[in-house]
Amino acid sequence: MSTAVAPTAPARKGKAAALGWLISIGFNVVAPIMIYNQLHDHGYSESTAILLSGLGPVIDSVIYLLWHRRIDEFAVVSLAFVGLTLVVALIGPQDPKMLLAKDSFVSGLLGVLYLVSLAAPKPIMFYFGRKFATDGTPEMVSWWNSMWQYPGFRRAQRNLTIVWGTAFVLEAVLRIVLVYTLSHGTVVTVNNILPYVVIGGLVYFTIAYAKRASAKGRATAEAAAAATEAGQPAAA
Repeated sequence: MSTAVAPTAPARKGKAAALGWLISIGFNVVAPIMIYNQLHDHGYSESTAILLSGLGPVIDSVIYLLWHRRIDEFAVVSLAFVGLTLVVALIGPQDPKMLLAKDSFVSGLLGVLYLVSLAAPKPIMFYFGRKFATDGTPEMVSWWNSMWQYPGFRRAQRNLTIVWGTAFVLEAVLRIVLVYTLSHGTVVTVNNILPYVVIGGLVYFTIAYAKRASAKGRATAEAAAAATEAGQPAAA
């Protein structure tokens, strides 16, 4: 049952939050890249390098499970991403253009995963938000979970999921088009830069959107409280 005003977030434990962020970024982003590059540079096959790069998210999942006694959804998606990359690396023809286009298939499949999660009880961005907007403590997690009762919060999580999923799908389509219209050297450069540009844009959009949604929620709550004090029905 929803209440009139959303509860204020508990104070975050700065050191715990910072440590959680460092562990997540280290094992889910830095470690896979370093493991893949090192193994690939030392002559291991691409499939082996990709497979072993998944050790980072696996270790992060174990640490998170021992620390918080629950599964880390961010690490699960990271593992899914590694798995998709491995599948794409193992299948399909090996001509140069197809090899370059394969990178975009992973982004596209990830975007589809985001969009499909809209059919679940809670979309994927709800879990990512809980990962990065809280410090993982029971108090903060409980607060985040309680926010689901508010229509504005649910709408924000679904809208963010739509934006991220659509962006990944469009990025994949754009990269495939570029593969078959530009030179190989140019495409390699684009493949190394475009994903970071897209992620950076999405992170910026998410932060800005969350701030706007939060401000709108506070304004609505204040208007409802003022209308109640004045003895008038609150605006919908």
